[in-house]
Amino acid sequence: MMTTRTIRVGTRASLLARTQTQLVVDAFAGSNPDVPVETILVSTEGDRSTQPLEQIGGTGVFVSALREALLAGEIDVAVHSFKDLPTAPAPGIVVAAVPSREDPRDALCARDGLTLLELPTGARIGTGSPRRTAQLRALDLGLEIVPIRGNVDTRLAKVGDQLDAVVLAVAGLHRLGRTEAITELLDPIQVLPAAAQGALAIECRESDSDARSLLAPLDDHATRAAVAAERSLLTALEAGCTAPVGALAEVTEGDDGVLEVFLRGSVTAIDGSDAVRLSASGPLNNAEEIGQRLAAELIDLGANIMMGSSK
Repeated sequence: MMTTRTIRVGTRASLLARTQTQLVVDAFAGSNPDVPVETILVSTEGDRSTQPLEQIGGTGVFVSALREALLAGEIDVAVHSFKDLPTAPAPGIVVAAVPSREDPRDALCARDGLTLLELPTGARIGTGSPRRTAQLRALDLGLEIVPIRGNVDTRLAKVGDQLDAVVLAVAGLHRLGRTEAITELLDPIQVLPAAAQGALAIECRESDSDARSLLAPLDDHATRAAVAAERSLLTALEAGCTAPVGALAEVTEGDDGVLEVFLRGSVTAIDGSDAVRLSASGPLNNAEEIGQRLAAELIDLGANIMMGSSK
Protein backbone atom coordinates (compact mmCIF):
# COMPACT_ATOMS: atom_id res chain seq x y z
CA MET A 1 0.00 0.00 0.00
CA MET A 2 1.35 3.44 -0.94
CA THR A 3 0.83 6.64 1.01
CA THR A 4 2.38 10.06 0.57
CA ARG A 5 1.47 11.38 4.01
CA THR A 6 4.07 11.86 6.71
CA ILE A 7 3.48 9.60 9.71
CA ARG A 8 3.91 11.65 12.89
CA VAL A 9 5.13 9.53 15.80
CA GLY A 10 4.59 10.91 19.30
CA THR A 11 6.85 10.16 22.24
CA ARG A 12 7.66 11.41 25.70
CA ALA A 13 10.82 13.48 25.90
CA SER A 14 12.79 11.24 28.28
CA LEU A 15 15.91 9.58 26.88
CA LEU A 16 14.43 6.10 27.35
CA ALA A 17 11.15 7.05 25.66
CA ARG A 18 12.99 8.65 22.74
CA THR A 19 15.31 5.64 22.44
CA GLN A 20 12.36 3.24 22.40
CA THR A 21 10.55 5.37 19.85
CA GLN A 22 13.62 5.47 17.61
CA LEU A 23 13.68 1.65 17.65
CA VAL A 24 10.08 1.71 16.41
CA VAL A 25 10.81 4.39 13.81
CA ASP A 26 13.77 2.39 12.49
CA ALA A 27 11.67 -0.79 12.27
CA PHE A 28 8.87 1.16 10.58
CA ALA A 29 11.32 2.57 8.02
CA GLY A 30 12.57 -0.93 7.31
CA SER A 31 9.04 -2.08 6.47
CA ASN A 32 7.93 1.16 4.78
CA PRO A 33 11.06 2.76 3.25
CA ASP A 34 9.07 5.19 1.10
CA VAL A 35 6.91 6.60 3.90
CA PRO A 36 8.27 9.77 5.58
CA VAL A 37 8.27 9.79 9.39
CA GLU A 38 8.42 12.71 11.84
CA THR A 39 9.01 12.32 15.58
CA ILE A 40 7.10 14.71 17.85
CA LEU A 41 7.85 15.20 21.56
CA VAL A 42 4.85 15.32 23.89
CA SER A 43 5.08 16.53 27.50
CA THR A 44 3.17 14.41 30.05
CA GLU A 45 2.05 14.99 33.64
CA GLY A 46 4.22 12.07 34.76
CA ASP A 47 7.31 13.80 33.38
CA ARG A 48 6.47 17.18 34.90
CA SER A 49 5.59 16.00 38.41
CA THR A 50 8.01 14.81 41.10
CA GLN A 51 5.26 13.30 43.28
CA PRO A 52 5.00 9.52 43.75
CA LEU A 53 3.16 7.98 40.81
CA GLU A 54 0.38 6.48 42.95
CA GLN A 55 -0.48 10.02 44.15
CA ILE A 56 -0.88 11.48 40.66
CA GLY A 57 -2.74 8.63 39.00
CA GLY A 58 -0.22 5.82 38.46
CA THR A 59 1.85 5.19 35.37
CA GLY A 60 -1.19 6.08 33.24
CA VAL A 61 -0.14 9.72 33.63
CA PHE A 62 2.64 9.01 31.12
CA VAL A 63 0.03 7.88 28.60
CA SER A 64 -2.85 10.36 28.69
CA ALA A 65 -1.12 13.29 26.96
CA LEU A 66 0.03 11.07 24.09
CA ARG A 67 -3.46 9.68 23.66
CA GLU A 68 -4.98 13.17 23.71
CA ALA A 69 -2.54 14.26 20.99
CA LEU A 70 -3.45 11.14 18.99
CA LEU A 71 -7.20 11.76 19.19
CA ALA A 72 -6.70 15.46 18.41
CA GLY A 73 -4.89 14.54 15.19
CA GLU A 74 -1.62 16.14 16.35
CA ILE A 75 0.21 12.82 15.97
CA ASP A 76 -0.63 9.62 14.07
CA VAL A 77 1.20 7.06 16.19
CA ALA A 78 2.07 6.89 19.90
CA VAL A 79 4.80 4.70 21.35
CA HIS A 80 4.45 3.58 24.97
CA SER A 81 6.11 1.26 27.42
CA PHE A 82 3.29 -1.29 27.45
CA LYS A 83 3.39 -1.65 31.23
CA ASP A 84 2.36 2.03 31.51
CA LEU A 85 -0.93 1.54 29.65
CA PRO A 86 -4.11 1.39 31.76
CA THR A 87 -5.85 -1.95 31.29
CA ALA A 88 -9.15 -0.35 30.24
CA PRO A 89 -9.44 0.18 26.47
CA ALA A 90 -9.23 3.75 25.17
CA PRO A 91 -12.17 4.68 22.92
CA GLY A 92 -11.06 5.48 19.40
CA ILE A 93 -7.55 4.07 19.87
CA VAL A 94 -6.08 0.64 19.05
CA VAL A 95 -2.79 -1.06 19.79
CA ALA A 96 -1.78 -1.54 16.16
CA ALA A 97 1.47 -3.38 16.89
CA VAL A 98 3.35 -5.02 19.75
CA PRO A 99 6.97 -5.54 18.67
CA SER A 100 9.11 -8.43 19.88
CA ARG A 101 9.71 -8.08 23.62
CA GLU A 102 12.97 -7.20 25.36
CA ASP A 103 14.11 -9.08 28.50
CA PRO A 104 11.15 -8.66 30.92
CA ARG A 105 13.12 -9.19 34.16
CA ASP A 106 14.13 -6.73 36.87
CA ALA A 107 17.79 -5.98 37.55
CA LEU A 108 19.70 -5.05 40.68
CA CYS A 109 22.24 -2.27 40.19
CA ALA A 110 24.30 -2.20 43.39
CA ARG A 111 27.50 -0.64 44.64
CA ASP A 112 30.69 -2.68 44.50
CA GLY A 113 29.14 -5.31 42.24
CA LEU A 114 27.03 -6.76 45.05
CA THR A 115 24.08 -9.13 44.63
CA LEU A 116 20.91 -9.12 46.73
CA LEU A 117 22.23 -11.78 49.09
CA GLU A 118 25.56 -9.96 49.45
CA LEU A 119 23.98 -6.65 50.51
CA PRO A 120 24.36 -6.09 54.25
CA THR A 121 21.40 -5.90 56.62
CA GLY A 122 19.94 -2.40 56.50
CA ALA A 123 21.18 -1.73 52.97
CA ARG A 124 19.14 0.96 51.23
CA ILE A 125 17.51 -0.05 47.94
CA GLY A 126 15.71 2.52 45.80
CA THR A 127 12.58 1.84 43.79
CA GLY A 128 9.40 3.72 42.93
CA SER A 129 7.41 0.53 42.35
CA PRO A 130 4.98 -0.85 44.97
CA ARG A 131 5.35 -4.25 43.29
CA ARG A 132 9.12 -4.28 43.68
CA THR A 133 8.84 -2.88 47.20
CA ALA A 134 6.45 -5.64 48.28
CA GLN A 135 8.42 -8.46 46.68
CA LEU A 136 11.77 -7.24 48.05
CA ARG A 137 10.29 -7.01 51.55
CA ALA A 138 8.85 -10.50 51.17
CA LEU A 139 12.40 -11.85 50.70
CA ASP A 140 13.02 -10.86 54.34
CA LEU A 141 16.64 -9.81 53.79
CA GLY A 142 16.53 -6.89 56.23
CA LEU A 143 16.73 -4.31 53.47
CA GLU A 144 15.45 -0.72 53.70
CA ILE A 145 13.33 0.18 50.69
CA VAL A 146 13.61 3.85 49.71
CA PRO A 147 11.03 5.45 47.35
CA ILE A 148 12.63 7.23 44.39
CA ARG A 149 11.54 8.88 41.12
CA GLY A 150 13.48 9.98 38.09
CA ASN A 151 14.94 8.64 34.88
CA VAL A 152 17.39 5.75 34.67
CA ASP A 153 20.54 7.87 34.92
CA THR A 154 19.13 9.88 37.83
CA ARG A 155 18.43 6.67 39.75
CA LEU A 156 21.77 5.08 38.94
CA ALA A 157 23.58 8.24 40.08
CA LYS A 158 22.22 7.70 43.60
CA VAL A 159 23.97 4.32 43.94
CA GLY A 160 27.05 4.47 46.13
CA ASP A 161 26.16 7.89 47.52
CA GLN A 162 22.57 7.95 48.80
CA LEU A 163 21.71 4.31 48.15
CA ASP A 164 23.35 0.90 48.15
CA ALA A 165 21.37 -0.24 45.11
CA VAL A 166 18.40 0.43 42.84
CA VAL A 167 16.11 -2.00 41.04
CA LEU A 168 15.32 -1.21 37.40
CA ALA A 169 13.84 -2.97 34.39
CA VAL A 170 16.43 -4.88 32.38
CA ALA A 171 14.76 -3.74 29.15
CA GLY A 172 15.37 -0.06 29.80
CA LEU A 173 18.99 -0.65 30.75
CA HIS A 174 19.53 -2.71 27.58
CA ARG A 175 17.91 -0.11 25.34
CA LEU A 176 19.99 2.68 26.87
CA GLY A 177 23.23 0.73 26.67
CA ARG A 178 23.61 0.69 30.46
CA THR A 179 23.87 -3.06 31.03
CA GLU A 180 27.25 -2.58 32.69
CA ALA A 181 25.37 -1.18 35.72
CA ILE A 182 23.60 -4.52 36.32
CA THR A 183 25.08 -6.51 39.20
CA GLU A 184 22.35 -9.18 39.28
CA LEU A 185 19.51 -10.24 37.01
CA LEU A 186 16.67 -10.95 39.42
CA ASP A 187 15.16 -14.40 38.96
CA PRO A 188 11.37 -14.19 38.42
CA ILE A 189 11.13 -16.87 41.12
CA GLN A 190 12.22 -14.13 43.54
CA VAL A 191 10.86 -10.99 41.91
CA LEU A 192 8.13 -11.44 39.30
CA PRO A 193 8.09 -8.58 36.76
CA ALA A 194 5.24 -6.19 36.10
CA ALA A 195 2.66 -7.14 33.51
CA ALA A 196 3.93 -6.24 30.01
CA GLN A 197 7.38 -5.22 31.28
CA GLY A 198 9.88 -5.07 28.44
CA ALA A 199 7.17 -4.77 25.77
CA LEU A 200 6.23 -1.74 23.70
CA ALA A 201 2.73 -0.74 22.60
CA ILE A 202 2.30 1.17 19.34
CA GLU A 203 -1.06 2.92 19.21
CA CYS A 204 -2.91 4.72 16.47
CA ARG A 205 -6.44 5.97 15.86
CA GLU A 206 -8.92 3.15 15.29
CA SER A 207 -10.22 4.95 12.21
CA ASP A 208 -6.76 5.37 10.64
CA SER A 209 -6.66 2.34 8.33
CA ASP A 210 -3.49 3.57 6.60
CA ALA A 211 -1.50 3.73 9.83
CA ARG A 212 -2.86 0.39 10.99
CA SER A 213 -1.75 -1.30 7.77
CA LEU A 214 1.67 0.34 7.84
CA LEU A 215 2.26 -0.71 11.46
CA ALA A 216 1.04 -4.30 11.06
CA PRO A 217 4.46 -5.73 10.02
CA LEU A 218 5.92 -4.61 13.37
CA ASP A 219 3.55 -6.86 15.34
CA ASP A 220 4.94 -9.97 17.06
CA HIS A 221 2.12 -12.45 17.65
CA ALA A 222 3.80 -14.31 20.53
CA THR A 223 4.61 -11.10 22.42
CA ARG A 224 1.07 -9.79 21.90
CA ALA A 225 -0.40 -13.04 23.29
CA ALA A 226 1.94 -13.08 26.31
CA VAL A 227 1.11 -9.47 27.16
CA ALA A 228 -2.61 -10.11 26.67
CA ALA A 229 -2.47 -12.89 29.26
CA GLU A 230 -0.58 -10.72 31.75
CA ARG A 231 -2.84 -7.70 31.32
CA SER A 232 -6.04 -9.75 31.51
CA LEU A 233 -4.78 -10.97 34.89
CA LEU A 234 -4.48 -7.34 36.02
CA THR A 235 -7.92 -6.51 34.67
CA ALA A 236 -9.58 -9.46 36.39
CA LEU A 237 -7.85 -8.58 39.67
CA GLU A 238 -9.10 -5.00 39.21
CA ALA A 239 -5.51 -3.96 39.83
CA GLY A 240 -3.88 -0.85 38.39
CA CYS A 241 -0.38 -0.75 36.99
CA THR A 242 0.96 0.44 40.38
CA ALA A 243 -0.56 -2.49 42.33
CA PRO A 244 1.80 -5.06 43.92
CA VAL A 245 1.02 -7.59 41.20
CA GLY A 246 3.59 -9.54 39.22
CA ALA A 247 2.84 -11.32 35.96
CA LEU A 248 4.98 -13.04 33.37
CA ALA A 249 3.80 -15.12 30.44
CA GLU A 250 5.94 -17.18 28.09
CA VAL A 251 4.95 -18.73 24.79
CA THR A 252 6.20 -22.30 24.52
CA GLU A 253 5.68 -25.22 22.18
CA GLY A 254 3.81 -28.16 23.68
CA ASP A 255 4.58 -31.83 23.08
CA ASP A 256 2.03 -31.81 20.27
CA GLY A 257 3.73 -28.88 18.56
CA VAL A 258 0.93 -26.46 19.46
CA LEU A 259 1.97 -23.09 20.88
CA GLU A 260 0.87 -22.48 24.48
CA VAL A 261 0.93 -19.60 26.94
CA PHE A 262 2.43 -20.33 30.37
CA LEU A 263 1.49 -17.55 32.81
CA ARG A 264 2.80 -16.92 36.31
CA GLY A 265 1.09 -14.41 38.58
CA SER A 266 1.65 -13.10 42.09
CA VAL A 267 0.13 -10.67 44.55
CA THR A 268 2.19 -9.53 47.55
CA ALA A 269 1.17 -7.53 50.60
CA ILE A 270 2.98 -4.19 50.48
CA ASP A 271 4.75 -4.93 53.78
CA GLY A 272 5.92 -8.28 52.44
CA SER A 273 4.11 -10.20 55.16
CA ASP A 274 2.09 -12.40 52.80
CA ALA A 275 2.00 -13.40 49.15
CA VAL A 276 0.17 -15.70 46.77
CA ARG A 277 1.70 -17.03 43.57
CA LEU A 278 0.23 -19.42 41.02
CA SER A 279 0.59 -20.38 37.38
CA ALA A 280 -1.73 -21.42 34.56
CA SER A 281 -1.35 -22.43 30.94
CA GLY A 282 -3.41 -22.94 27.82
CA PRO A 283 -3.57 -22.48 24.05
CA LEU A 284 -2.11 -19.32 22.51
CA ASN A 285 -5.48 -18.13 21.24
CA ASN A 286 -6.92 -18.33 24.78
CA ALA A 287 -4.40 -15.89 26.28
CA GLU A 288 -6.94 -13.57 27.91
CA GLU A 289 -8.96 -16.46 29.33
CA ILE A 290 -5.78 -17.85 30.93
CA GLY A 291 -5.20 -14.55 32.72
CA GLN A 292 -8.80 -14.40 33.91
CA ARG A 293 -8.66 -17.96 35.19
CA LEU A 294 -5.42 -17.37 37.08
CA ALA A 295 -6.81 -14.18 38.63
CA ALA A 296 -9.84 -16.08 39.94
CA GLU A 297 -7.55 -18.65 41.54
CA LEU A 298 -5.40 -15.93 43.13
CA ILE A 299 -8.52 -14.22 44.52
CA ASP A 300 -9.63 -17.53 46.02
CA LEU A 301 -6.32 -17.50 47.94
CA GLY A 302 -6.85 -13.98 49.28
CA ALA A 303 -5.18 -11.80 46.65
CA ASN A 304 -7.89 -9.13 46.83
CA ILE A 305 -7.36 -8.79 50.58
CA MET A 306 -3.63 -8.22 50.05
CA MET A 307 -4.25 -5.60 47.38
CA GLY A 308 -6.76 -3.89 49.63
CA SER A 309 -4.22 -3.67 52.43
CA SER A 310 -1.72 -2.17 49.97
CA LYS A 311 -3.85 0.84 49.09
